[in-house]
Amino acid sequence: MEGARLLHLICVVCIASLIPAIRSNIAELDEYWQQRSEEAEKHSLAAYHSDPFEIVDHFHERHYDNSTDIETERQDDQEEEDSIAMLTGSINSTRRSLRGGRRGRGKWSKLKGPCSASNPIDKCWRCMPDWARRRQKLADCVRGFGYKTTGGKLGRIYVVTSNLDNDLINPRPGTLRHAVIQKEPLWIIFKNDMNIRLQQELMINSHKTIDARGANVHIAYGAGITMQFVTNIIIHGLHIHHIVSSNGGMIRDSVDHYGFRTRADGDGLSIFGASNIWIDHVSMSRCQDGLIDAIDGSTGITISNSHFTHHNDVMLLGAHNVIDKDKRMQVTVAYNHFGKGLVQRMPRVRWGFVHVVNNDYTHWELYAIGGSQSPTILSHGNRFIAPPHIPQYKEVTKRDYAPEAEWKNWNWRSERDIFMNGAFFRQSGNPNFRCTHTRQQMIKPKHGLAVSMLTKYAGALDCKVGRPC
Repeated sequence: MEGARLLHLICVVCIASLIPAIRSNIAELDEYWQQRSEEAEKHSLAAYHSDPFEIVDHFHERHYDNSTDIETERQDDQEEEDSIAMLTGSINSTRRSLRGGRRGRGKWSKLKGPCSASNPIDKCWRCMPDWARRRQKLADCVRGFGYKTTGGKLGRIYVVTSNLDNDLINPRPGTLRHAVIQKEPLWIIFKNDMNIRLQQELMINSHKTIDARGANVHIAYGAGITMQFVTNIIIHGLHIHHIVSSNGGMIRDSVDHYGFRTRADGDGLSIFGASNIWIDHVSMSRCQDGLIDAIDGSTGITISNSHFTHHNDVMLLGAHNVIDKDKRMQVTVAYNHFGKGLVQRMPRVRWGFVHVVNNDYTHWELYAIGGSQSPTILSHGNRFIAPPHIPQYKEVTKRDYAPEAEWKNWNWRSERDIFMNGAFFRQSGNPNFRCTHTRQQMIKPKHGLAVSMLTKYAGALDCKVGRPC
């Protein structure tokens, strides 16, 4: 019996030791990748904040204003009408039509008139008519746990002129793959509208911004984007959809290195052992695996102003129960619209600390927010609309792989959220759980009633040079 137990323990240890190499799509951790992993570990520790509540407070305090707060005495007429409609209208009135279509039609056709940035991140840059001349101003606007992210700020502008991706080892200058493997900081933009079909996963090097403003750029019908053992990346304005698994092979990840990659799962955006990442105003749907995965000790991440539709496993934060380095994972999920055709994982969390603030959940099939391994999840000022056609799935939350005797101690707290159509959030942990900062330090999030305004422009924007976005 003791021998069998010992054999079982050895098997578990061996499997756990193999997980990083398998999940990273690296055939084996050679000297180059081992060095990259060690460097990423240092960046991850530097990005980790020992007092996450300070960042939560910073998110609300530094950029709080009353223009979309339903508690202010003076509100503009439109916001008041929106709030009344949310409370008195039918369920269909809250499920917004955000259909796509040709440029100038669909999603943005009804949003005419002067620029009206609706949340603190957008107010930092969106209504500047000269945004195209001051692109790097965007880097000053990140909030939440990704607040240190500057991307390619202070680097040169790199213009992508070709949508080709036909050489994975020696990519042609002017292609997106050539841009992202450079070692220097770069602010990457696009000369015109593009549909880019990646032959294999796109390996991004550190200190890069991919800025699709001013162009309609789709990453689709091929492999996805990988941020592995890197730091300081901004991805803004892309449409990412119909991502499929890729067979792997020899792929260049830096100007001075390429190596063999194993099969990729088909994630839209994969964050592996990376830190200081900001994903903003992306539109994502229909990827073969997850839309966004952040695993293996990734931290310092903000996912904001994005629009997610038509997918099963939306967002995975922490992939394995045995990788406890995800205890330092800290992620802000803010001002996003979780829309049509979504099933679960918005997000699903292991181990870490996740601040879910002012998002609009208008669709889910199983649950919205889930987790295991004792994550801390703060849900602040979100709107949750339960599916009308599936009465058994009204609960927002789902705990996995733990009995109630265990998960009842996990701190999952809801504050200023709005619940519609019977939705409910099962809280757990200390009922008196509160941030210990003073009122001056702690400014509460905007109420869930303001969410339709805060997320009004979620997704990739239709920006035109010379005009506010």
